[in-house]
Amino acid sequence: MKKILDFLLSFGPGIFAIGYTIGTGSVTSMIVAGNDFGMDLLWVLFFSCLFSGVLIYVSGSYYLHTKETALYSIQKHMPMGKLIGIAIIAMVGLGQWNSLIGILGITSNVIFEVLSLNFSGLSEHKYWVVLGIATTVIAIFYYFLIQGSYKLFEKVLAFFVSMMGLSFLFTLFFVLPQPTEVILGLVPAIPDVEGSGILIAAFVGTTMAAATFLSRPLFIQGKGWTMKDYKIQRNDAIVAAVLIFTISGAIMAVASGSIHGQGHEITHVLDMSKTLEPSVGKFAVSIFFIGTLSAGLSSIFPCLMIVPLMLGDYRQGKLDLSSSRFKIITGIASLMALTIPIFGFNPIKGQIITQVFNVFALPLVVLSFIYLWNRKNIGLPKQRIMSNLIMIAAFIFSLIIMVNGLKDIFNL
Repeated sequence: MKKILDFLLSFGPGIFAIGYTIGTGSVTSMIVAGNDFGMDLLWVLFFSCLFSGVLIYVSGSYYLHTKETALYSIQKHMPMGKLIGIAIIAMVGLGQWNSLIGILGITSNVIFEVLSLNFSGLSEHKYWVVLGIATTVIAIFYYFLIQGSYKLFEKVLAFFVSMMGLSFLFTLFFVLPQPTEVILGLVPAIPDVEGSGILIAAFVGTTMAAATFLSRPLFIQGKGWTMKDYKIQRNDAIVAAVLIFTISGAIMAVASGSIHGQGHEITHVLDMSKTLEPSVGKFAVSIFFIGTLSAGLSSIFPCLMIVPLMLGDYRQGKLDLSSSRFKIITGIASLMALTIPIFGFNPIKGQIITQVFNVFALPLVVLSFIYLWNRKNIGLPKQRIMSNLIMIAAFIFSLIIMVNGLKDIFNL
């Protein structure tokens, strides 16, 4: 474990990319997709991770070459940049806070389900126990946040990401999908089933998260990287994208190999474990739960931080982790995170719906990076043809996914 943590910390900002990307929203979406469609949506995951990896690389490289962060550059250099910057902050902030609500809802319910297996009397007081767990979890994370230490955040995230990755990959060994299913899953096709558009939008919303690209320069700033770390930054982006695809694909494969085609409906947190248990056994299910819990906890930090980070980026182009603004806004976010436990919403449905909101800002963010990456006479890399082509494809991809998601939401 120490070697794994040292490996992850040797990179650093990629940890935050994984934290933003693989949370309970990703776990939920992958399980539901694997249950409903097998490996048919693997192509969505592949392209999301490819586009995400290139955008992570571009945002980091842009900062190293120009010393300017994303939103600061957008409001300074783009036509109508100030308006675009405010729109991005509003849409990404709304999307990430919605994700945070779903994440805490799932996480608190996961902890409750584990406790109720050992203490049967808890089920009679589910509402108050879940609310108590959620309040305790968010209070602990808020306490760590107000310490304002980048290195502390990085170490906590490295631990949870390690636990998450090991748990899901370990569970995969119990249920390996057929190689033909994996290959066919890489062929682009949208299932002609009601609700598939929303699920795919949730997929992209959690895997190709705009917050990841926007915050990347800030975390590189916090890490203290300069141009001499250019290759490390590039490798960090590649490792982050590969790990996101591997871990997310493993979750989908577990669900596909064990419960696809058996008529199971995933409507509650415990359904995810009950449907897996006959195939992989109680021990593997426990490991899977550890992974799910780690996924949720690893995403709470980044989601709480994103709005004050974007505001600090927009105004000064600096990583803000200790100001009063940071503490107040993260405190508001912490209170909003309690929405699902307070009102008793279904956490599974709530998590998928909240992930869809992340898609709406994506086309505008990708378009902004295309503009910044093609500014002239500022010392950017000369070889940008491939990265430009991939970002243009990412822009078209994000538009298609957003439109399909909207059609399903409004039943058009």
